[in-house]
Amino acid sequence: MKVIRTEAEWKPIWAAIFKEGKQLGFVPTMGALHQGHLDLVAQSTASMDYTVVSIFVNPTQFNSSEDFHNYPQTLEADLAQLKAAGTDYVFVPSVATLYPQPTHLRFDFGDLEHVLEGAFRPGHFNGVGLVVSKLFHLIQPSRAFFGQKDLQQVAVIKRLVQDLSFGLSIEVVPTRREKDGLAMSSRNMRLNPEERQQAVLLYQQLSQAKERLLAGESWKQIHSDTAAAFATTPTCKLEYFALLHPEKFEIFDTFTQEDARSLCIAAYIGPVRLIDNLPIIA
Repeated sequence: MKVIRTEAEWKPIWAAIFKEGKQLGFVPTMGALHQGHLDLVAQSTASMDYTVVSIFVNPTQFNSSEDFHNYPQTLEADLAQLKAAGTDYVFVPSVATLYPQPTHLRFDFGDLEHVLEGAFRPGHFNGVGLVVSKLFHLIQPSRAFFGQKDLQQVAVIKRLVQDLSFGLSIEVVPTRREKDGLAMSSRNMRLNPEERQQAVLLYQQLSQAKERLLAGESWKQIHSDTAAAFATTPTCKLEYFALLHPEKFEIFDTFTQEDARSLCIAAYIGPVRLIDNLPIIA
């Protein structure tokens, strides 16, 4: 496994891969890796000739400097995991490498900017669009792998690839969960033991809502019960709980198997904001 830190180091490697006619898989991450990230790596190594993983905590997609500075960084442990997983290359750029000067360009992802993550984290998807565009241009992969847990981000990136005609395909890998159902996330590292126990509430409410919807119960009552469950749990604050189409991100007030196919949730557990989602209809 080779660690790359600059575009100049990467260019001759990519040129050799291109000359060979080989397929390059790309897994962009912000580090603090867990098994969910390694699932993406495994998908890439199984289907592509070479795999490159990036580790970069992108400052432009954070809504607060505190959140940015508190984001866990575990580079040495990350590199050890990636080596064991059979990664070929790891790209670890500095902020100066990806942002050599202030960026004035702004992305607007239309309706995706005004619902759920777009509404609660204004500017977040602009930061995602900037860094992913830079990485796609620099790495030039054949295929990029993303996790289903960040469902709206996946929709944003698919729109980015389509509208800007990036010559690559996007593969979405199912969410990896802990034994109690909590979606694996780097932010879970910031939870204290009590908060970690409370965090499973997100998956519990998603699972119960799915069962109740499929049993014919009304979404209005399910949503009300979920809000009550968070309101009565210490240190937990529900931000949103939505019934939607997983690609269009159209929000629905009633459940139909044709349109309202997924559930999305965001909540604060103590100071840590977590998101999750669950397909109702595969």
